[in-house]
Amino acid sequence: MLVSKSKGINSFLKSEKKSLFRFLTLYVTMIVLMIVLLSAYYYQTQEKLMLSNQRASLFKYAYIHAKRLKVLHHFFDERVEYPRDPRFTSAIYDVAFQQIFSLLKNEHVRFDEEIYRRDKHIHFVKSLDDFYLGTKYIIIEVEDDGIWEQLIWKNIIGYGLGTFFFFLLFGLYLAKLFLKPMRDSIVLLDRFIKDTTHELNTPLSSILANIEMMDTDVMVEKNRKKLKRMTIAAKTVSVLYKDLTYLTLEQEKENKDETIDIKQLVKSRIEYFDILLHSKELEYELDLEDASIFMDKRKLTRVIDNLISNAIKYNKRQGTLGIHLRANKLTVWDTGIGIKERKIPYMFDRYTRFNDSEGGFGVGLSIVENIIDEYDIRIEVISKLDEGTKMVLKW
Repeated sequence: MLVSKSKGINSFLKSEKKSLFRFLTLYVTMIVLMIVLLSAYYYQTQEKLMLSNQRASLFKYAYIHAKRLKVLHHFFDERVEYPRDPRFTSAIYDVAFQQIFSLLKNEHVRFDEEIYRRDKHIHFVKSLDDFYLGTKYIIIEVEDDGIWEQLIWKNIIGYGLGTFFFFLLFGLYLAKLFLKPMRDSIVLLDRFIKDTTHELNTPLSSILANIEMMDTDVMVEKNRKKLKRMTIAAKTVSVLYKDLTYLTLEQEKENKDETIDIKQLVKSRIEYFDILLHSKELEYELDLEDASIFMDKRKLTRVIDNLISNAIKYNKRQGTLGIHLRANKLTVWDTGIGIKERKIPYMFDRYTRFNDSEGGFGVGLSIVENIIDEYDIRIEVISKLDEGTKMVLKW
């Protein structure tokens, strides 16, 4: 498998997408809320405008109907038929809001408003000064054809979608504008790491080679201690150098997958880190059973090295580092400083560090995540502040 782009940029793009998604989620929520509120206000305003336009006609109908009731009141002995009109339907109520007679299609009458709309009908309430036939209120009802409402919804949907997409594009532009300095910084940092890695190669190789060739048997105890400190420093830098080399150069190499004896690999890596373990007076517990996995050995080594290195780096002096290996599970745990639960989801982000007193670029766990994702290996992090951290790999 060939990786054609720098994982540093890829990692940033992933982080950028997360930041962009969070910003847009909040931004879109606010835009939608604003559009909904404006649409509701526009709808209510247009409804009031429609009722205001209808009021003149309905007032005229109420006046005509009141005159008919007056005639009926005076000639009730001769005329007993309730007056009707093809332009509207009506009802009459007494002073106690009790119905006297009704032709309304919608019987839900409100007396707290002069004109209102209910279920595709418009009601106009007219209060009379003279109680013809005991009538205090005349209710005039006309059909609402809904044309005004269709026009309103057409405007709301059309202008609403237009406004939404305009502000969405504007939000994307703003987000990209705000993220550009971060992108430039990450690109600059990646370039710096690549250049630094290249420059470290020759001196670091020379230091490690000369340390290995030194004859400690002829040294005095004072010089042995100095050599030990030099070896610790060189191996610490070597781990960082291998991570940087992997990031800048080795990712582009084609995988050479093979069946790996994980037990033997873990033992060899513990041996490599032995001097670092003793430098912090750490004890280690190994509970290793036979296990194997089919993947690139170079990448598995980077995963194991980073897990062990972090368990040493963030452990307490005279603490314990443990490694348990089963058929399909590898656990690396420590008794170190631990991580706050809310920070665990971010611990694999590139350049993230949770302890300013410890060195490093914050790339180790990012490398681990990239590799295990490539091979569909699951990782579980269990950590408690001031108690320690446990990393569990399952495949």
